Amino acid sequence: MRHIDFAPLYRSTVGFDRLFSMLDSVSQPDNAQTYPPYNIERTGENAYRITMAVAGFGESELSIESRENVLTVTGEKSEKQEEAAETLYRGIAGRAFERRFQLAEYVEVKGASLKNGLLHIDLVRVIPEAMKPRKIDIATAGNENARQIEANAA
Repeated sequence: MRHIDFAPLYRSTVGFDRLFSMLDSVSQPDNAQTYPPYNIERTGENAYRITMAVAGFGESELSIESRENVLTVTGEKSEKQEEAAETLYRGIAGRAFERRFQLAEYVEVKGASLKNGLLHIDLVRVIPEAMKPRKIDIATAGNENARQIEANAA
């Protein structure tokens, strides 16, 4: 895989460090991590949902944390697993995991729920009023606020 060095750009730009680190992280996948599988859905104009398949994990074994535009979901099985019978084949993975999602600016976690082995995390993008587009009225020439300059006749 080809690696791009962004070091020369760091010297000539100001404030784009986060952009270059994001580009750098895209070129280096996080060891092709595929567990647990997840879906990202758009449920509204400014609403999203992350659904993760976490079969075998309870609410007390899952942790969700949002910090600095990074959503981290962690799952750890408790040490006290007593099995009544001998397991011949284990197809349901119960290993610990940590999955990180890079959130865009102004995206907040609205809530989370666990149902039927699926963890649903609801996200909403809350755009501040100062960032929303606004309509600007155009003044017409016949407006009473417009002043006309008259020349004196000699």
